[in-house]
Amino acid sequence: MAVYEININNKLYKVDVESNMPLLWVIRDFVGLTGTKFGCGIAQCGACTVHLDGNPIRSCSFPVAAVGAKKITTIEGISENVDHAIQKAWIELQVPQCGYCQSGQIMSAVALLKAKPTPTDADIDAAMQGNLCRCGTYQRIRSAIHRAAELV
Repeated sequence: MAVYEININNKLYKVDVESNMPLLWVIRDFVGLTGTKFGCGIAQCGACTVHLDGNPIRSCSFPVAAVGAKKITTIEGISENVDHAIQKAWIELQVPQCGYCQSGQIMSAVALLKAKPTPTDADIDAAMQGNLCRCGTYQRIRSAIHRAAELV
């Protein structure tokens, strides 16, 4: 066990955990932020996507010891009032069906728009290819990303 001081959504947390504990479980079980979801546990589905210094990572396979001084942003840290362009577009176009994968989808979409403010369909497909949606809302996701680019 070791004590780690981690910055999540601009708030410092001290956690006493095993160094190889996946960041996902630290976020959910030790910090209490449950918006980041467990999907597959092998970094293949994207449900657990968070940002580490602005870059999307799969928190289910990322050990807490590797975080260091980097800043973590979870779905709860995207905006205080659900007013990020991606969130607005998601709501406007009613993207979620079951909603389970949506926090990971949104985190990947936010990173995409930061890197490419006016993405093409090919850009969206490339950025979102690792985020699986069992309900198949991929067309609505693509439309919402285009809509969010208009709102920025």
